[in-house]
Parts: sequence; structure tokens; C-alpha cells
Amino acid sequence: MATLLEPRLDALRRELEVPGEFSPEVLAEAEGAASRPLRPEPDERGIPLLTIDPPGSMDLDQAMHLERLKDGFRVRYAIADVAAFVAPGGAVDREAHARGQTIYLPGARAPLHPPVLSEGAASLLPEQERPAVLWTFDLNRYGQLASTDVRRALVRSRRRLDYEEAQAEIEAGGQGDSPLALLGEVGALRERIEVERGGITLDTPDQEVVEGDGGLVLEYRSQLPVEGFNEQISLLTGIAAARLMLDSGAGVLRTMPPPEDGSIEYLRRTARALRIDWPSALGYQDFVRSLDAGHPAHAAMLRESTALLRGAGYASFEGEPPVQYEHAALATPYAHTTAPLRRLVDRYMLELCMAACAGVPPPDWALAALPALPEEMQASGRRAAAAERAVVDLVEAAILAPRVGGGVPGGDRGRGWQGQGRCRPACRSARDRAPRRPRSPARQGGPRAPQHRRRGQPPDRVHTGVKGSVP
Repeated sequence: MATLLEPRLDALRRELEVPGEFSPEVLAEAEGAASRPLRPEPDERGIPLLTIDPPGSMDLDQAMHLERLKDGFRVRYAIADVAAFVAPGGAVDREAHARGQTIYLPGARAPLHPPVLSEGAASLLPEQERPAVLWTFDLNRYGQLASTDVRRALVRSRRRLDYEEAQAEIEAGGQGDSPLALLGEVGALRERIEVERGGITLDTPDQEVVEGDGGLVLEYRSQLPVEGFNEQISLLTGIAAARLMLDSGAGVLRTMPPPEDGSIEYLRRTARALRIDWPSALGYQDFVRSLDAGHPAHAAMLRESTALLRGAGYASFEGEPPVQYEHAALATPYAHTTAPLRRLVDRYMLELCMAACAGVPPPDWALAALPALPEEMQASGRRAAAAERAVVDLVEAAILAPRVGGGVPGGDRGRGWQGQGRCRPACRSARDRAPRRPRSPARQGGPRAPQHRRRGQPPDRVHTGVKGSVP
């Protein structure tokens, strides 16, 4: 990718210490692991699994199959068995601990594992035999979890779909008991359970830098329904994993504290500043669900609502669970377990879950890593977030530089293309006018406030506020 920003992007990578190429030792060990045939038992290649990922993805962590039972559903969820390829304490393992997670940047990325594993031997690519950690969930007719099983297995994915392809198949109807049709049915049931539990999902457009025909493009992208359904299967797995680890007495949980006092009132004042009607009788959850992410003022409101997401972290334990063991946005205990190709902690949590399900002690190497994992994941998360913010800021500044002192449609109003304003992004303009969030101590006890989380990376592209490209 030849762009005017390449030198600045390279400088950002160095400044933020984004990992570069793998050492010859790591690559040699990965090549050796990838060349060894692995055929775990049982043989579950007969399950017609499919994957749903962004277009062009090669690091495929998950594959699924859904079927209808007499009184509910069965969900099979295969996760890439990275531990089958990574020797504890070896060169690949040490490098993965140094990296923590995959970092995605324009034109390049810093993967957690060498591509020969993450995009090859360990990835659940279609029509390839792969070792996997296979979850089996039986749900009742309301989508509630009735039973959980997790063990190693040999699998073979049959189809690789991107989000738009999967969404098109769901919308086309097809057979009512096809896996994709059931994904829509089960996903909707799980979303309803999440609402009843006290959680809420923010359908917030993500501001992203992507490569367009003319160079780097800054866009907002909103999410298709199928991505939410797909996400619900991952959340189901993380919730089941947390239960297994809490019951067995060892693990690492993904946690988030309740919102601070005054958070909801802050958001009501923000809504007034954005000229969005929020009736006093309308609860927070219903208000957020009424917002249209395609409307600039509503998009700004949704992004402001993410302020309640602060404080997410990891908590390891052996014996007694941590004091803060719930993920407030989900209103339940939760663990990261479904992306071991891209996130370090998941490999360890899968080992602990399989041991808990089998009623045997976890491997010593997995237990030994527990104390250090939270800080390793927090550090890599900070680095990934800083890299993402820096790249967006850099491209946004480059796009707006020629317009300094000029006008941007809708810039003063946060209302799309209805008016002219000075050169300020629509969402940022509204945010600047909103009152500052009050500082207050974390909530101690009391009734549960409505919680929320942000969705994952959506597949389609919706231009909102500032847009443009850098050649």
C-alpha cells in the first residue's frame, strides 16, 4: 500500500511498540508444529459445520452447526485448538505471551501467532480436517441453556460465508430447519434472554480506516442482524465457560463493574444537547433501542452511551472467585474463550473448561499461567486500542486538513446533510456541546442499573459525519 501516510503509520507502529515480524526461531517451531498430523478423538467430521466471518478472513476461530430437537435446539460450536500446535514454554508460546492479541492496522497486521498456524494449520478453513475444541449446547425451546459439553474432536468445516452472504441466505428464507435459519431463531431468543437478564447491546457504528480504491478511507460501518446472531453463539459459549470455571474453582473471567452513579442522568443531559427526545417515562434500555445508528445525532448518542462501558478487565482466580466476577454489560459472569487464534487468554480458558467438564484436574501449565494473564491481556488491549485510536486520528486529520476554515455539511447541527457548519465532525460537534460526565465513585450495591455493551465489527459501510480518503 503506497500512501502519503505510510511514513506516519510506520512511526506509529514503532512508537506504540506494535510487534513486527516473527523471529526465525518462532517461525521454525510453528512450521514444525503445522507439519505434524493431528487426529484427535472423537471423529466429528460428519457434522456439517460452517463459518461466518468478515470477507477475506483467513484466521477462522469458530465454526458452528445448529439443529432442532424435539423440545429445543442443539448448538455445536467448534473452536480452533491452538493448544494442539503450541508447546507450553516454547518459542511460539513465549512470543504469544509477549503479543497478547492480534493487532489490525491498515495494510498490515501484527498476528498473535505465525500465519502458518493462524491462517493455515490451526484455522478452521473449509474442507480441511482440523483439531478443535467442540462445544455442544442443548437449549430448551426458549433458548435457555439446558446442558453443556466440551471436548477435543476432529472436525471439518463445509462452508465459509461472510456476513452479507449469511444475511442474504437468512432473508431468502430457505428451509426452516437449516442451520442459518436456526441461527436467526436461536440468536433472537438469546437476545431476548439478554434483555431479560438486564443487559443491552449498543448498535454503535464503528469508525474504521479501510483501504479503498483511492487510498485510505475513513468510514462508519453499521451491523447486519446476522452478526448479532453470530455474536450470541459466542456469548453463549463465554457464559457457559464462566459457569464451568466458577464451579471448578479456577479460571480467568472478563469483568466489568456497574456504571457510576449519575451515569444515566449524564446521558439524559447529552440527549437534550443533541436535541433527541427522551420521555421521562421511557427507560434507558428502551430509549437506546429506539435510536437509529444511521442518523448522525442518534449515532453520537449511541457513542456517548459507551461511556458506561469503562472499567472492563480480567480477573484470575484459584479457589474463591474474585469480588467483582460479573460482566455488568452482560449482567452475568463471562469469559473469553472463542478466539484463541487472535487472543492469548482463550487458549488457556479452553483447557480449564475441558478439564472442568471431564471432572479432571487442569494441566499444570494452564494453572501456572493464570496469575499473569490478566495483566498480559490488559497491556495488549491498551496497545491495540491506542493503535486503533492513533490511526483513526491520523487519517481523520489528513482528510480534514484541506478543509480547515471551510464548511462541512451538517457540521454545526449533528443532523447529516441538513446544514452547513465549520469544519468539525458531526458526531464530535454534538459531543463537544454535551455536558461533561460527572465524576463519582462506583456504585456500591443498590438496584441493578441497565447495562450495555458494544457490538463487534460490522460488515457493511455507512458513511456518517466525516468521510473521505487519503491517496
